[in-house]
Amino acid sequence: MSDKAPAWVVPVMRAGYAARAAVYLIVGGLAVVAAWQGGQAEGTTDALAQLRGVPWGLAALWVIAVGLVCYAVWRLIDAALDLDNYGNDAKGVMARIGLVVTGLIHAAIGVSVGRLAMGSGNGSGGSGGGGGAESATQQLMQMPYGPWIVVGVGLATIGAGVYYVIKGVQERYKEYIRVTPTASRLDPVMKFGCIAEGIVVGIIGATIVVAGLTTDPQQAGGVGEALDQVRSVAYGRILLGVLALGLIGFAVENAVEAIYRIVPRRSGEDVMTLARRARLKAEGKLHDTVS
Repeated sequence: MSDKAPAWVVPVMRAGYAARAAVYLIVGGLAVVAAWQGGQAEGTTDALAQLRGVPWGLAALWVIAVGLVCYAVWRLIDAALDLDNYGNDAKGVMARIGLVVTGLIHAAIGVSVGRLAMGSGNGSGGSGGGGGAESATQQLMQMPYGPWIVVGVGLATIGAGVYYVIKGVQERYKEYIRVTPTASRLDPVMKFGCIAEGIVVGIIGATIVVAGLTTDPQQAGGVGEALDQVRSVAYGRILLGVLALGLIGFAVENAVEAIYRIVPRRSGEDVMTLARRARLKAEGKLHDTVS
């Protein structure tokens, strides 16, 4: 599409990435504490539920809930209007379907956080904790061919994890981030964060596959269970600490996107992004003149 995207999509996008950054900062921070002190790692909703115990926690929960809904709206609008210029070929359609799926997931998380803010739920049934994954898996298993559907969902989740790892290794996260000194300095942190997120998502997918193959919904887990799986192996607390720092790195990546991300159909094709600068430097068309 050649028409310019509406201006309102930009603040919606920024609010969404900022809320996502806050979620991963809290989950990653609590996981660091668990690795250091030997406690249990928390899933997304369980971690956010702890905000209810601090004076500013209720307001923070509402801000995060609204932000996650904004992120969901951004993903759905991005898919519908093709704001990132993915195109209409097979690859572009698949990318846009992925946007819809992630949008719906974050909408569910946003609603769950909103319920926490209203005082309903105890944090065990949210989308990020094992209770939410277990409950969803149990419902899927009651459908015709339910266990195979669960296996399919698990494989798709593993695929999403692989995508995040590739995104980090190949530095695809740079595509829409404007060149600034801060974004450039934080590049290694963003790379580490995307890879860590991919590992966590992949572990979650593996637990869902096992749940489908064994027809046992209790095998399915969320972020907290994935981190506990890491802690249970040899040198688990060290690995958990590394992965927890990676989740904080993913929070940094989302924060950078909240501040410096562009919308191609709003900003145009000529904005100097981290990816574009890297390509120009590789082609010898740009030297270290852009900070």
